[in-house]
Amino acid sequence: MILETTFLIDLLRGRQEAVSKMKELEGSHLPLFIATPSIVELWSGIVRFNRPQSEKIKILQTISEQLILDLTKEAAVEAGKIDGTLVKTGKEIEPEDSMIAGIAITNHEAVLTRNTEHFRRVMGLTTERY
Repeated sequence: MILETTFLIDLLRGRQEAVSKMKELEGSHLPLFIATPSIVELWSGIVRFNRPQSEKIKILQTISEQLILDLTKEAAVEAGKIDGTLVKTGKEIEPEDSMIAGIAITNHEAVLTRNTEHFRRVMGLTTERY
């Protein structure tokens, strides 16, 4: 299961739905992953909004606790197909979301997100809402 950026942010902020879901997932012993585009999004937010050192530490700790899935060549090709198809049909999503979807599809993983509206547009992607 890939923990998407909105889930990670909600978890870091202590949002009850995310905290409860994380406890459930930890009890299930499913492998949990963070995709590298989520790391970009998290760190970009830290820099753009001049977040305090304590938030940087929380993000680094969260990242270190999970397995990381990289944007490989295969995942990048899949992300490009996703992005191109969605742009062509007027249903585009953020490039980082296309990359996360490409990583999920090539690794046969579902995406845990509150942002199902965007990810639902991707054919062949399994999502789970919390």
